[in-house]
Amino acid sequence: MSIDVVQNQTEINAVLGEFKRDRDSLIPVLQSIQGRLGYLPPEVISAVAEHLGLSESTVYSVASFYTQFKFKPSGKNIIKVCRGTACHVGGGERILAELERQLGIKPGETTPDLQFTLDTVACIGACALSPVVTVNENIHGRAVVSKILEAVAQKKGVAVCQCP
Repeated sequence: MSIDVVQNQTEINAVLGEFKRDRDSLIPVLQSIQGRLGYLPPEVISAVAEHLGLSESTVYSVASFYTQFKFKPSGKNIIKVCRGTACHVGGGERILAELERQLGIKPGETTPDLQFTLDTVACIGACALSPVVTVNENIHGRAVVSKILEAVAQKKGVAVCQCP
């Protein structure tokens, strides 16, 4: 067993010890484990199923239904590009394409160094500020490629590409 799996198992066991063995605890247990580990590694499904007396397929079905749960580690910095109508019309697709090019990943992927995860969302809810991109919890309204790349570069600690 690798060190990561042992460390994960220690965290998983700590979380499970905080919850009753009740099926109503399923989502809070998954949320708590993901809060500690940043995602739900494979060993979570069986451990949670055993603790709560549920089948592994039930635990996986619930975890995979909700988009809040991740099965792969996310990057240290989460970039979300709005794909709502106003943001699409305002240039969100161009921003997304440039982020894909600069980071070398597609939406739903994480850079190999685990520094960035690129995601899209149906709507951020700030249509008057379109196009909108979030970098971690910072909202960038009326976003332009150069400003978003500048925000990403600050997180990377590198120089910014001079893109339009």
